[in-house]
Amino acid sequence: MPLLTRGFAVASSEKRPNTWLGALLFVLGALSVWVGSDLLEREGGLLRIGLVSMGLGAIYVGLDRTMWRIRGHRVAVDFWLSVAWLAVIGLAAVFADWLPFAESRDASKSFSAPVASRPDLFSSHPLGTDTFGLDLLGGVVYGARLSLQISFGAVIIGLVLGGMLGMLAGYFRGVTDEVLGVLTNSMLAIPPLIFLIALMVAIEPSVLNLSIALAFLGIPTYVRLARANTLVFRQKEFVVAAKSTGARHGRVLIREILPNVLLPLVSYAFIVVAVLIVAEGSLSFLGLSIPRPEPTWGNMISAGANDLRRTPHLVFVPGIVMFITVFALNRVGDHARQKWDPRESRV
Repeated sequence: MPLLTRGFAVASSEKRPNTWLGALLFVLGALSVWVGSDLLEREGGLLRIGLVSMGLGAIYVGLDRTMWRIRGHRVAVDFWLSVAWLAVIGLAAVFADWLPFAESRDASKSFSAPVASRPDLFSSHPLGTDTFGLDLLGGVVYGARLSLQISFGAVIIGLVLGGMLGMLAGYFRGVTDEVLGVLTNSMLAIPPLIFLIALMVAIEPSVLNLSIALAFLGIPTYVRLARANTLVFRQKEFVVAAKSTGARHGRVLIREILPNVLLPLVSYAFIVVAVLIVAEGSLSFLGLSIPRPEPTWGNMISAGANDLRRTPHLVFVPGIVMFITVFALNRVGDHARQKWDPRESRV
């Protein structure tokens, strides 16, 4: 007999894939990545990219089939891979000073290192070096540290200010809602990149200043999100009961509404962090963020773009790391929003 789940008929048992097929795909995928990234170092870029791409696809399918066989049901492999990637990149950024990276920030200490060497996974420079002999692996890790510091700092500022203003607008409505609505729409009417460029020209680029500048991009979104969720919960029975017992507005907002509004805001924070990482990278590419010698993903891409045809890895290495990180944050954010945002819930 079929089981009804969320209005759709789903078979009570699914045919599990063969275990050996998943393992074979995983092994073939790993072999393809190894051949494309290391053994074919002298071959054309398109062949290597094709082999690595096919290998990664085979690894993903192999993991999906293997986990399906082990667990007995489909598993969101891309979500768990995203969580693992964020954990690895976060831990590497935190403990970067203690990891055995080659010199990646001070060009005066890299005279003996090879210049513009291509990625070689089994060498002392697994992701290659730049035109100054600086290690790209250490560069992307230190760049991750700056990007995560700036983005999470901006999200915390935007979440606190925007969440507070949105809760006030959704709870009190009336004039408060109208005034905050005009301010929010005015901030959204300003082109983000032009606003950031103008702001960073006027102030000194630093982690704190960049966090504050980028926070202005997230505040309008958090205002709207907090307002929408406050409108959902302000009519709930527990809020009405708290008001009927004589609770003050501040107590109702903090004790009753805030715990319910906070989870949707936090779930959306992952997506905002991804957007702000791209924004900070754009500023770095334009030379308006943290300057060299401190590496960031944006200024690494900018430095490599001068000779893209001859040394494409200088752009692709930080670019791919940024892409994977942004994708992982969006995937985790989508999962968290489906779980925590009441507007995303389905019956």
